[in-house]
Amino acid sequence: MKVKELIDHYQPDALALEDASAKGSRRSPRIRKLGRQIIKLAATRKLRIRVFPRDQVMNAFIASGPKTKPALAQIIAGMFPGQLGRELPPKRKPWMSEDSRVSIFEAVALALVLMLKETKPMV
Repeated sequence: MKVKELIDHYQPDALALEDASAKGSRRSPRIRKLGRQIIKLAATRKLRIRVFPRDQVMNAFIASGPKTKPALAQIIAGMFPGQLGRELPPKRKPWMSEDSRVSIFEAVALALVLMLKETKPMV
């Protein structure tokens, strides 16, 4: 499994995943199964695992307006213009497939939500 190789290589202490089984999730059964397998693998490695529903991730970045992947990508690219600005895909036309680079922005959004949730305010 490629995820195992990535965990072995980067040795993270936590994983953040989209909750594919959350109410309203439109993920396929194959992706739901993959998510469960990743969670089991992470548990065997004693990694912290946080699962966030898609709407929670979107709400963390988009207060009003359409909560779409392109809108999220635009916001994340604005937060990291030097690192991700050039990765922002062009506006998608109705007949075009989703650009694979959109997943980069979803992954960064998940990581940022994880950091937000786990950061404890200093008193």
